[in-house]
Amino acid sequence: MATCPECDAELEIDDDDLDEMEIGDPWDCDSCGSRLRVASLDPLEFELDDEDDDDRDEVDDDLDDLDEDEDEDAEDWDE
Repeated sequence: MATCPECDAELEIDDDDLDEMEIGDPWDCDSCGSRLRVASLDPLEFELDDEDDDDRDEVDDDLDDLDEDEDEDAEDWDE
């Protein structure tokens, strides 16, 4: 049985899912919600999905940009 690298919880994986798994496949930890990727198959090990963190950072940056644009638009209406 594999464990989550973030919270050390045991990951429950059906035999069917296990048979179809490949290195790099995504997986979610039910205990902490971390996005994981299959690091090795024998033994089965997971790693944190760094790409997910990068995507989340990009979305946060985009939201910050939108907030700044809205603030500028609000100033234009006040004049």
